[in-house]
Amino acid sequence: MKKYQKMITIKKIKNFFSPFYKSKEIKEFFDLLEKDKPKDKQVAMFVGGCVRKFYSNEDIDDIDVATIFSPIEIKEKLKNSSFRIIDTGIEHGTLTVVKNNFKIEITTLRQDVETDGRHAKIKYTEDWILDSERRDFTINSIYLDIRGKIFDPQSGLSDLKNKVVKFIGNPERRIEEDYLRIIRFIRFSIQYNFDNIENKTIDAIKLNLNNIKKISKERVFSELLKILKLNNFNFLLSNKELYEIFIKIFPELKYLERLEKLSYFPSTNYLKRDLNFILAILLIDQSDNHEYFCFKYKTSNRIKGELLSISKNYIRFKNEKNFLDRELKKNLYHLKKENLIKLLYLVFCSEEKFSLKLFSKKLEEISKISIPNFPYDGQFLIQQGLIDGNKIGTALNEIKKTWVNNNFYLEKEEAFSIVAKFKN
Repeated sequence: MKKYQKMITIKKIKNFFSPFYKSKEIKEFFDLLEKDKPKDKQVAMFVGGCVRKFYSNEDIDDIDVATIFSPIEIKEKLKNSSFRIIDTGIEHGTLTVVKNNFKIEITTLRQDVETDGRHAKIKYTEDWILDSERRDFTINSIYLDIRGKIFDPQSGLSDLKNKVVKFIGNPERRIEEDYLRIIRFIRFSIQYNFDNIENKTIDAIKLNLNNIKKISKERVFSELLKILKLNNFNFLLSNKELYEIFIKIFPELKYLERLEKLSYFPSTNYLKRDLNFILAILLIDQSDNHEYFCFKYKTSNRIKGELLSISKNYIRFKNEKNFLDRELKKNLYHLKKENLIKLLYLVFCSEEKFSLKLFSKKLEEISKISIPNFPYDGQFLIQQGLIDGNKIGTALNEIKKTWVNNNFYLEKEEAFSIVAKFKN
């Protein structure tokens, strides 16, 4: 049995014997919500990602609950409990309930009154079907109660089983409610390897592609990062329609074909989990493409800085003939091991002539290189009679440069002669 299949089987067994909704905190939380409820009335159910992930045997990180109670009523029910309440999105009917490391987002059942493609005006309801109709995809509208009973008004379980991401109702209308749903559609299609895309869905997406510019760049970038986190991101290359839509939304990510080479490495490879590095693979060439991308999406200074550093190293590789050959040890010293390895991966993915065999050879060379500690410091210079602080810094830099250029070796006599130049 393959490792991946074993992992899925283990998760199935775990979910069967210890489903997420059986935890002590969840039971306590639902006991408070259901206190004094009519016997035949459903007051709260799990919904969205946690239910979808439960039935597709994935790890569950976020738990969402839908309820007939308003935020005020929820606060009243939890008032004297050990749960802490945070008003995360109270204007939309959402509260976050916390106890120790346990967290639940609970939202009042809603229906949309008015939408503009970015935000929606809502009103509360007690109708579970109306709440399901305002959600994006059928696979996100599966409800699960605390006793393990399913309520599936949009047939989401069937679509999950049949590998199809389907908008609820009219795809065009769903997209017009929130244009970000186009990118979410791409994400779920990749995540579950869903190849079965309805023509009406593709038509609705293409019709509204230009409207994505109405969405804040921060929301778009956040959704992109979720896509880049997917282990099977390169599935995008196998689906022409998804690929064409994605590249129209993110034209700066113009090196998607590099993912083919990156797929040679196992999903456990630490660099495949480094989002800044993945961005570098998709963005960097000898132009300012990565800088424009960072400007456009208002990325953090950390992302800008790392992309700039990788870009500078890549340009040096392109311009310096012996960068990974005779100068390898020197560059390892200046760039540090992690940065040089990142560059090596980028070179492998971007250079057609850079084979897997050559990549492996260079990686082995890097792992075997041992660089000694620099044997001189400011105290050494002071002992030689150099007192001026500026001269000490300059002299030390020259000694270090000579030491590096001499294959990380320098006799004391040579160091003395360098110091002597700065004594005058």
